[in-house]
Amino acid sequence: MKRVAGYILLMIVFAAAGKGLLAQAPNQQGFEIMKNLDIYSNLIKELNQDYVDEINPGELTETGINAMLESLDPYTNFIPESQVEDYKFITTGQYGGIGSLIHQQGDYIVVSEPYEGSPSDKAGLKAGDKILEVNGKQAKGKTYDDVSAILKGQAGTTVDILIQRDGESKPFQKTITRENIKIDNIPYYGMVATDIGYIKLTGFTQNAAKELKQAYLKLKEGKELRGIIIDLRGNGGGLLNEAVDIANIFVERGQEIVSTKGKIADKNRSHATMNPPVDLSISVIVLVDRSSASASEILAGSLQDLDRAVIIGQRTFGKGLVQNVLPLSYNAQMKITVAKYYIPSGRCIQAIDYEHKKKDGSFGKIPDSLIRAFKTKNGRTVYDGGGINPDVITKPRQYSSLALALYGKYYVFDYVTKFVREHPSIAPADSFEIDDSIYNSFIDFIKGKDYSYKTKSERALEDLKNVALKENYFDAIKEEYDHLKIRMEKDKQEDMQKYNKQIRDLLKMEIVTRYYYQKGKIVSALKHDPELVDAIATINDSEKYSGILSGKFVQPKPEIPVKDEDDEENPVE
Repeated sequence: MKRVAGYILLMIVFAAAGKGLLAQAPNQQGFEIMKNLDIYSNLIKELNQDYVDEINPGELTETGINAMLESLDPYTNFIPESQVEDYKFITTGQYGGIGSLIHQQGDYIVVSEPYEGSPSDKAGLKAGDKILEVNGKQAKGKTYDDVSAILKGQAGTTVDILIQRDGESKPFQKTITRENIKIDNIPYYGMVATDIGYIKLTGFTQNAAKELKQAYLKLKEGKELRGIIIDLRGNGGGLLNEAVDIANIFVERGQEIVSTKGKIADKNRSHATMNPPVDLSISVIVLVDRSSASASEILAGSLQDLDRAVIIGQRTFGKGLVQNVLPLSYNAQMKITVAKYYIPSGRCIQAIDYEHKKKDGSFGKIPDSLIRAFKTKNGRTVYDGGGINPDVITKPRQYSSLALALYGKYYVFDYVTKFVREHPSIAPADSFEIDDSIYNSFIDFIKGKDYSYKTKSERALEDLKNVALKENYFDAIKEEYDHLKIRMEKDKQEDMQKYNKQIRDLLKMEIVTRYYYQKGKIVSALKHDPELVDAIATINDSEKYSGILSGKFVQPKPEIPVKDEDDEENPVE
């Protein structure tokens, strides 16, 4: 009976969907839709009746939907009812829960970082706490998603968590009352020079523009600001209208910031500034990197096109697609790409061509031959098809394979858990440094632990061996191969000193976060931030700043930043 009910429910959904699609689609396309829906419904019916084991029609349907959407761009997603709250968080920055980052470490879920002032923070949870049980049910062997789903819930409800803490012999229980957790769009703002302000913007959820305006006005209180630096590094975007309203702070009312163009006329819209500007004369610097995407690119790109800001950093991600969330039957939803967006110069910064699939099923970037030049308001040349290319290009921060191995295998994390237990306090975030005693203590901590890793040279040598074996040349080069392999192993033994600055930076980042949360982490990072130095210098050099915006500085055509020989492939965000 349960199987039949599930099938009937499914048929109702398909019938309703088919009628709607048939009404909207041309005759031939409508026929194809109805034909394939009929095939699918018959297939489910036969499986339900004849398949040797019980089937779950809903699960099969979701699998089919996800497989279908995977053939499109990665931003078009099916959202079952069980995941609707997670998608609300993307737009609102709010969710009901305990307010803590967690991660999977072996068989256990571990607390990564309680948010400052959150229920988990007030309850005394600490980074490094191992979650043994949630509401009396064993957490060992559960996935991140499993535990995260249980920890989230309606504000005012409670959750019982059994914790094993490093350095304590017995587990203990915490009962935590969930609250509405709001992730700040602006975790930090402050002065970075006598007359230069700084705002770190990490999201574009609801009220991001209001929060940034308030931060900016706060910085101006009692001061004569000459410049403001807006940091969009690592900001993956969010709501388009928030990007427009933030640009409006520095741009005249009535100025188009972004337009969208879709397959249907309803998606063709122009988004212009609607409010009086706050400051049209202050020097503006926007910091970006390869993780700055979507709404970040609208903000940075529009200010660049209008010659209202100097952009510093690395080429941005290149997401020029607009998504809408549409309701489906039975409380499900779909996030669907409905248009491409175009910033004031007329360019679309979409980097990957999802319209044309390669033979292997993958998608390629917009080819160089199709990248076009556009003009900013002052006549500067900018380009489409590859993200926002900064006015001042800097080299991205990257880490060695050794540093990534120590970080990725949680040796840095576990050492800092021990460090915090042994040190009740540390120096302020803006002055704390990793001295030799801390670094040597870390080296002692990892002795005997497996942090094996492969350098690019080792991977290249391994590739050479594989090719030589296939072509029967390996015997002739084996002696040289063995010599190189031994030499590389010897060099790796010296990597702890060669890359000690990188490792110290990772240790400092983790330690400062434990004591001073996200705000402290940002303050500490700004102390030795080369791009911040460039931003301050550009504001202080009025000739350079105005020269960039007037077109005296010629922007290079987009290209992949060149890396030093010692750099490895993976950045740590």
